Amino acid sequence: RHHFRLSFKKSKSLVSRRRKNINNILQHSQYSVTYSVTTMSGPNAPLYAKRSLRVINAESDDGSTEYKRQVHKLSTSRLHTLATQMSYRLDEGRGRCTYHIGVEDDGCHSVLDYSAVSESAWVLESIARSLNAVVLERKMIQNEIEMDDNGKLKLVENVNDVLVVEEPPVLGSGIDGFNCEDEKEEKSCGDDDEEASKKKALRKLSAADEAYTRCELTIQRVETHLLDPSPLSLSSLSRGSSFAEGVKGAVEASSSKLKSPVSSTTCRKEESKVSGESMANAEMNDSHHPVNTVEETLSTRNIRVAVVGNVDAGKSTMIGTLTTSFLDDGRGSSRTAIMKHRHEIESGRTSTSSSHLLGFRHSGEPIVGRDKLRANKMKSEDEIARESYRIVTLMDLAGHEKYLKTTIHGVSSGFADYAIVLVNSRHPPTHMTQHHLNLCCSFGIPIIVVFTKIDGCPEHALATSKHELAKLLKSPEIGRRPFAIKTEQDIVTSMGKLHTLAPTIDISCVTGEGLDLLRKMLFSLPKRRRHEKKVDRPFEFLVEDIFPNVPGVGSVVSGFVNAGELNVGSHCNVYVGPTNDGTFLKTVAKSAHVARINTSHVTAGQSACLAFSLNKELRKKLRRGMVVLQESPTATKEFDAEICVLKGEGTTIRRSYQAYVHILNVRQSAFARDIEIVNNNALGLPPSHNAKEDTEGIVLRPGSRAKVRFEFAQRPEYIRPGMRMLFRDGRVRGVGIITGIPQ
Repeated sequence: RHHFRLSFKKSKSLVSRRRKNINNILQHSQYSVTYSVTTMSGPNAPLYAKRSLRVINAESDDGSTEYKRQVHKLSTSRLHTLATQMSYRLDEGRGRCTYHIGVEDDGCHSVLDYSAVSESAWVLESIARSLNAVVLERKMIQNEIEMDDNGKLKLVENVNDVLVVEEPPVLGSGIDGFNCEDEKEEKSCGDDDEEASKKKALRKLSAADEAYTRCELTIQRVETHLLDPSPLSLSSLSRGSSFAEGVKGAVEASSSKLKSPVSSTTCRKEESKVSGESMANAEMNDSHHPVNTVEETLSTRNIRVAVVGNVDAGKSTMIGTLTTSFLDDGRGSSRTAIMKHRHEIESGRTSTSSSHLLGFRHSGEPIVGRDKLRANKMKSEDEIARESYRIVTLMDLAGHEKYLKTTIHGVSSGFADYAIVLVNSRHPPTHMTQHHLNLCCSFGIPIIVVFTKIDGCPEHALATSKHELAKLLKSPEIGRRPFAIKTEQDIVTSMGKLHTLAPTIDISCVTGEGLDLLRKMLFSLPKRRRHEKKVDRPFEFLVEDIFPNVPGVGSVVSGFVNAGELNVGSHCNVYVGPTNDGTFLKTVAKSAHVARINTSHVTAGQSACLAFSLNKELRKKLRRGMVVLQESPTATKEFDAEICVLKGEGTTIRRSYQAYVHILNVRQSAFARDIEIVNNNALGLPPSHNAKEDTEGIVLRPGSRAKVRFEFAQRPEYIRPGMRMLFRDGRVRGVGIITGIPQ
């Protein structure tokens, strides 16, 4: 005989239900069952006796309604579990769910005070923000339970005595124009609410311990582009030990100043006061520095650095070490943190271009590291952007020869202020190093040379690598003089001379040697491209990547704002194109993200994402290389350019010569329709002497320059005079500047 001893803390109905389940399991077995139900005793017995007053129906496992007694002092794993549960309830309710706080699973009142219920509501509201959801309605309900003559709790007989107060969400609605969609919004937006508001002002919630409270939260999932930046992440939520500390963290993390709504209770006023005092102290501590906006940091104080080098130089490892502040283990742990694709992690070779933010404070201290609560994840881009005074965008480019065209496109469209060329100190520079140096000099990008893997490197191998690199730098095609950086004074000396000098730094990502000097060098680099001077020009956005159908948002494109500024919204009409037939799509730019921060304004110099209102047929026409303009544009298939053929490997250019052309974000095959010799050009090069004319027309050889009319082979593109171009046929053959568009 088996004895099952069951102890229950809830209602008798649950006891009978569990008895029935056990009987169903053992009804065909040879065992008999003896039940022994033990009632709750001890100091908590009165509390559980109170929790037998049913106020609503019992909870269902399915559906969009969830009951919670109390939610506080949670671990990170528990927070993620609650987030998963809320996502399920939202899916069950097709984007909307209801949370009852201060209620048991069987529908009985949990007899909690206002402070405990309010804190739980704030935690659930923060979790909702992490799921792109907002709180539409927050009802606080009191006076449902009263004391009888015998000192026992009972439900009130008169329903009119129940106090129901609608409070504003602690974190705000997060959206504009969303609160007038259904019955709740119609009630709050009407003029008949004045009398109700006066009555609510007379009846206030009580914060006393005997004022038993429960709360009803109505949560609605919204489109990502409608939601303001989440003021609180799950990691910061788990760090907040109290409701007041959590509200303070939400205010500090927000990109704009979010004011906590002032409630009518004394408890809320004290919490707001604590939060306000903490914010005031933080402002006093940082008063000697000017207040900087995220938008300003990401445009005027954002330095873009292209990282190039041979396949074994350690580009991704260096970027991973700089951005995570963790040294490499010698087996690729740093590069794994920033690689995008599985095949890149397995092979150790970068095949795509990616950008990573390295933030600095006013003092030059880097803002790096991984999240303390999420040890396997780095800080997000929005966290770095909000904390930084200056940002360095490190563009990781491919080093293998078969990905050279990807690297050329990354340099052409990346608008890099500077370039870091990595050289493996244990091996002399290769032909790929020479290609990367020529590529950077072709675009006029200053060079910084970094010798990697110096830990355990023989002295003679390092000396040989430096000697071979000095030959490449001093060649006529590059024309730089190497300058070794050993101290901070050397960094100051090299500033302002980067067009004639090539600073060299020795580092090791395993031991950390030289990394501090490299960080100080990056922080000291002056802004070279003044994109803020192009704000007054017409808006021009260069599309780098497309996401045709983002759930809940629609069509999204990412790229770089080359000129002008744009205020997105329902009335922001833009032109996207050109398509394959040369036409432009007229659409609405409904939202924008910069460094994963939702914003309504983008300006020149920022890398951003734009969301468009396009139907399924128009989404298929999106492609890389397009532009987004506000004024009605035109595309062309022909253009004139003044080019210079680079010296090096022999090549011959004549009429009908076909090459692959890179013009900022545009890359397409084109052939030369007409060639004309010129004696001067916009590049300021010496007069041509290598161009000559034969029976078949003008022939251009290395070192010569001419005015050439090109024609795209496939489709029209948007280009304008003044854009820099590069053409290649396997290797880089020449550079030039577009001078005109034929009418």
